[in-house]
Amino acid sequence: MAKFTKVFKRHEKKYLITREQYEALTQRLSDYIVPDEFGQSTINNIYFDTPDYRLIRASIEKPTVYKEKLRIRSYGHPTADSNVFVELKKKYKGIVYKRRVNMTYLQSILYLCKHQPPPEESQVTKEIDYFVKFYKGLRPMVSLFYDRIAYYARDDHDLRMTFDTNIRFRNKDFDISKGDYGYTLLDNSRMILEIKSALAMPLWLTEALDDLKIYPTSYSKYGNAYKLMLSQSIENKKAQ
Repeated sequence: MAKFTKVFKRHEKKYLITREQYEALTQRLSDYIVPDEFGQSTINNIYFDTPDYRLIRASIEKPTVYKEKLRIRSYGHPTADSNVFVELKKKYKGIVYKRRVNMTYLQSILYLCKHQPPPEESQVTKEIDYFVKFYKGLRPMVSLFYDRIAYYARDDHDLRMTFDTNIRFRNKDFDISKGDYGYTLLDNSRMILEIKSALAMPLWLTEALDDLKIYPTSYSKYGNAYKLMLSQSIENKKAQ
């Protein structure tokens, strides 16, 4: 399997939309966007955190200008030999910096959970190694899944639009090769639109969003999973 690393620096905006808005938006933009290489797929993630959820607690605190996450990501259900990404994602003052390196699913588990050397060293793995040493005790804390439809602009492949729905998670049995079952965070009636761009959004896109009354919102999939886990924990304690 060919090894590669990739670094992203881009603006990301999120929108909570209805199915009707999705249909109207994609129809209106049909001359401007095309499906990307992954098209429609199920995204499988394992989020790593400290036992006291230090990373996600810092991420959802307001106002914070710096956020960071570490995860394993697979497009589709992985087997031991499937290609996955180990991703280090940081956000500072609205700009997202993402580093990722690919390896097999088994290699990613051995690397992050058993602290074995990565299959191939790079600048990205050095940054991940530093991150793991800095945040002592990192371990799988949430497995999170969603169905994604992805597009990019015909004249600018750095402009991407993703539509996520059927968001679900589990906070035990983290092995994503066992399936994407879990608690529902967002059902099929609503979608999370993410627009990712290196430059400012084009006029044809901003006009479409405005006309369809699609406005930016703050929505963290992992953050909302953590909030639900926290509320369930509080309710369980009350019931005791």
